[in-house]
Amino acid sequence: MLLSFPLVMLSLSLGKVKGGNVIYQICRTWGVIWYFLIGIRYQSIWEAPDNTKKQYIFVANHISYMDIPQILMLAKPGHPLRILGKYEMVKIPIFGWIYRAAVILVDRRNAETRAKSVRALKAAIKNGISIFIFPEGTFNESNEPLKSFFDGAFRIAIETGTPIKPVLLVDTLERLHYRSIFALTPGKNRVVYLEEVPVDGLGMKDIAILKQKVFDLMDQGLRRYRNYA
Repeated sequence: MLLSFPLVMLSLSLGKVKGGNVIYQICRTWGVIWYFLIGIRYQSIWEAPDNTKKQYIFVANHISYMDIPQILMLAKPGHPLRILGKYEMVKIPIFGWIYRAAVILVDRRNAETRAKSVRALKAAIKNGISIFIFPEGTFNESNEPLKSFFDGAFRIAIETGTPIKPVLLVDTLERLHYRSIFALTPGKNRVVYLEEVPVDGLGMKDIAILKQKVFDLMDQGLRRYRNYA
């Protein structure tokens, strides 16, 4: 991370779009090397074909700090990405500085910053960049596969005409439990890509229907890959 930091800072001089794309590739490279060094095996499982030429709003379950490096693997060369991340993470030394440079920040307690983050997400889509949102908003600490979703990702999808691509982070809880940063364990770390959900023909009145459809797909998927009572 210390080696990546000066490269990230230099990339900022390239501008928001080009510089941001470079930062994500630096962070992705960091993630690949870090995974190798700590014994984590990343695995992509495609239940539906990949289309790197298409823009998506990626959504995933959120249950571990390990979710962040796992998401960086989505930012493949030629398929730029921007992540919506909570503001509190910028307080972490070194990582927080890189995090601030890489993500679109949001403080859900502040209406002004929420509106600003929505504008930034829409601007990213306008510039041909896919975006990533945790629809649960924060960690799911329940015994269920998912907690309830916020409307934001689905509202933006309908407003911009961008399809939703549900993603399952299957093993991140076992790799790093939210109870402690010292709970890190080596092993497999799977990402499952589900079939995209189109938004063609949908209006604002359909937000709840779209949200429930994506919720059901992800809930069923997590139950296939993990053991729930």
